[in-house]
Amino acid sequence: MNQQYAAGINGPDFWRPLALFGVYRVLLGIIFLASYFLLQDTPIWLNYNPTLYLSLSLAYLGFGGLAVCLNILRRPSFGHQLSLLTLVDIGFIILLMYASGGIKSGLGLLLIITIAAASLISQGRLALFYAAIASIGLLLEQSYQMLLWNESFGDYSHAAMLSISCFATAWLAHSFSKRASLHAQLASQRGIDLENLAQVNQLITQEMDDGVLVVDHALILRHRNRQADFLLGTEANARNNQPLKEYAPELAELLQHWQQHGKGKQQGLIKLSLIKRDLRLKLMPVGGSYAQGTVVFIEDWSQLQTQAQQLKLAALGRLTANIAHEIRNPLSAISHATQLLQEDESHDPASQRMLQIISDNVQRMEQMIKDVLELNRRDRTKQQEIRLADFLREFHDQFYQVEKIPPQGFVLDTEDLEPTITFDHRHLHQVLWNLCRNGWRHSRQRDGSLTLSLRSEPQQWLIEIRDDGNGIPESALAHLFEPFFTTESTGTGLGLYIARELCEANGATIEHVAVAQGCAFVIHLEKTESA
Repeated sequence: MNQQYAAGINGPDFWRPLALFGVYRVLLGIIFLASYFLLQDTPIWLNYNPTLYLSLSLAYLGFGGLAVCLNILRRPSFGHQLSLLTLVDIGFIILLMYASGGIKSGLGLLLIITIAAASLISQGRLALFYAAIASIGLLLEQSYQMLLWNESFGDYSHAAMLSISCFATAWLAHSFSKRASLHAQLASQRGIDLENLAQVNQLITQEMDDGVLVVDHALILRHRNRQADFLLGTEANARNNQPLKEYAPELAELLQHWQQHGKGKQQGLIKLSLIKRDLRLKLMPVGGSYAQGTVVFIEDWSQLQTQAQQLKLAALGRLTANIAHEIRNPLSAISHATQLLQEDESHDPASQRMLQIISDNVQRMEQMIKDVLELNRRDRTKQQEIRLADFLREFHDQFYQVEKIPPQGFVLDTEDLEPTITFDHRHLHQVLWNLCRNGWRHSRQRDGSLTLSLRSEPQQWLIEIRDDGNGIPESALAHLFEPFFTTESTGTGLGLYIARELCEANGATIEHVAVAQGCAFVIHLEKTESA
């Protein structure tokens, strides 16, 4: 408590009551002067010392003005100023008691007010000290009066009772200040907790994928998040505490209609159609009813449909994989029977031609089934660290030998880089094989027609496959990575689609890059700390 008191002792909450205490002294000095001029002819002045009383009243009035000035200047410090002014205040009141005839004047009650005020302002600090000083002053003043005027010893009981009252007031003020301080600390802590909770709630709502609006019973916007501004298209004129009809007129009209037709008694789902998109609104009351306000959750209807479509496609993919697996057995039988028939030399050329057509289409269907099954296993990655330069050199040697390509037709350029990446070895091999095979098939098939290069950028490694062919037509670029899209009559249309899916399964991306001549595909691999 002492640390908190010392930390906030110069705050406005401490100086303001001290200023009011100074104004109280000025008013009390004016009352003393008024009593001197108005009550001179009354019997109450028989025991007074008029000259001393007037001098002390003027001095006390000046002291009150000085206290106000010191409070404005805030010099000296709060603690020193309060103690000094309180002690001087006690001294003035005791002297005024002496000038007024002692304890019988009743001015001693002002000591209780002074002690209580000083104790409350200082939050109970030095309260008993002020009471002790006041009690000593009272007893000394009463003793001096008895010695000088030969008053009876019975007046000592009044002085003693007044001293006890001072101590009781100081103790009560100390207890009250302590309790008030605890309540203030609790209120401050709860205020901090509420502020933190409000910030956490605001952060949560700002990071939500759904839009959130809070409106009161009069459809005044109280809170919103960025996603709500985006979905409703109101980023330009968005602000809190504005009528909802200014923020989103369509939404305000819809909510008003929903409430007026008796549906505003339970949570509801409403569809809102805007120019750019369709939205689904979920309405929930603030508290027990909509009379206290409404929370509106906004979802993009198109995204919901997209998610549903993705679930359907996933189920369709599993069904397709199962069908492909089941087709494989009869297809193998057809392929085997065709090979046996082709070995029979008694067939005429027309029959041999028909058998060759069957064999070619069986191989095409077999390749399509392999691609579909591989696509279904795209998420079953077994990533491992790969020394990329060594992998590319091994792939280069294997590719031109298997595909029967002249070594000078397939160029490898690693720029003396030796990175290490994390990737599924089999997936990377398949992606590069598909891209390089397509590149060589569409190239001019001469020296340097196909290039496999490795480059470095600040945040990623780049693998580029480039050929010198005729490139990809403009009309086909938008559909390049779509499944079953192909510009060849014998293609399956799954090569680039599977390459993209396998790259994404390993945290990489692939893109087509426009070049002056030919075609180029670039695989982007993020650099790791080990790289």
